[in-house]
Amino acid sequence: MSDIRDAATSVFPSVRADLERLVRIPSVSADPSNADAVRASADAVAELARAASAADVQVLAVPEGQPAVIARWPAPAGAPTVLLYAHHDVQPTGPVADWTSDPFEPTERAGRLYARGAADDKAGIMAHIAALRVFDGRPPVGVTLFVEGEEEIGSPTFTSFLDTHRDLLAADVIVVADSMNWSVDTPALTTSLRGLVDCEVEVRVLEHAVHSGMFGGPVIDALTALCRLLGTLHDTNGAVSVEGLVHAPAAEVDYPTDRFREESGLLNGVQLVGAGALADRLWAQPALSVVGIDAPSIAESANILVHRARAKISVRLAPGQDPEEAAGAIRAHLVEHAEFGAEVTVTDGALGAPCVLDTTSPAYRATVDALTEAFGQPPVQMGLGGSIPFIAEFQDTFPAATVVATGVEDPDSRAHGVDESLHLGQFEKVCLAEALLLQRLADTVSPAR
Repeated sequence: MSDIRDAATSVFPSVRADLERLVRIPSVSADPSNADAVRASADAVAELARAASAADVQVLAVPEGQPAVIARWPAPAGAPTVLLYAHHDVQPTGPVADWTSDPFEPTERAGRLYARGAADDKAGIMAHIAALRVFDGRPPVGVTLFVEGEEEIGSPTFTSFLDTHRDLLAADVIVVADSMNWSVDTPALTTSLRGLVDCEVEVRVLEHAVHSGMFGGPVIDALTALCRLLGTLHDTNGAVSVEGLVHAPAAEVDYPTDRFREESGLLNGVQLVGAGALADRLWAQPALSVVGIDAPSIAESANILVHRARAKISVRLAPGQDPEEAAGAIRAHLVEHAEFGAEVTVTDGALGAPCVLDTTSPAYRATVDALTEAFGQPPVQMGLGGSIPFIAEFQDTFPAATVVATGVEDPDSRAHGVDESLHLGQFEKVCLAEALLLQRLADTVSPAR
């Protein structure tokens, strides 16, 4: 293992340099006009795989899908095959003027590398490449590198891609490098993830807008009716009040409230909502947010009764929740709780299943050992309040495989936000941990396929 540590130290400068090259490609998958950049990003990942001595590299897409990379290193005799997952697409930047530096020009400040995608998830790609470089392109296990290009838009063709390329992607162990660590010094393994459903709800009260002075009083405007309806989604403590949404078993990790307030940027005086331990509220309970409202802006407002208004609702689902049942429960709640006979239309959106990962397998124990050796302390077993629905799809498609969720982010990474960044010291440990993991999997896991 000391040879692996030395090799990881040796390759890290080139890994960082290639990470910087990757983040300069503005691979924002949400923008259809940006297709050339997303393709350029996939091509860049493919070239990195070829340079790492992959036996086969393909850039593939299914109809209506974004380009993904599949590269393969055949397994030595008797060794398992490991699928290494990451994604090369990134979120939009938001207002560029809000960034301290150019979001697509990687900039180091105080040991952190700032750029869109530096943490989410191009560092995940480079952690995989780093592990392959440690072994000079001849890993002790079979490796399939799978880097998709549409994770940031919900992986809409992921199921079709898995179905189409199932044989290429089959593996004994699946390592997902798209989660986070407990801190820059303490690693973590994600053991549960919440699912996701969203929908749009429209409230109508009039055939058309009317003068608020002539008709106001007996008639409620649609925006007020919508706001009153949205207010029924939480109880007086701020907990989700939709019947039919489940709670998972309590989490065992202590998440200090003062740490959470600091990491979330919660304003002084703003109270936390809900009930139960903080970790339970984050990982084991449903969470509901109103993420957008369509109504006249203040600049465009007039003294009228708005005849219709619309909102988008996003709900995180606790492990154990069926997403279709959750969508039905939310739909029923919105229809049943509309006041004054307002007309309600609910349009379903995304569905993503929650999941719980196996923590008893030899592959999981090997991951714990690799992270412990790289970081000098064992990983925290944590839930994730966010959603990575494709993990459940991996579990369904490859039920015999062990899925482990690791990551390069930390609580200060601000993934999806302004000034996203990667802690470089932590990143180097993650690269070492993955190389150690490949060796431990070669020593402890037998191929099941």
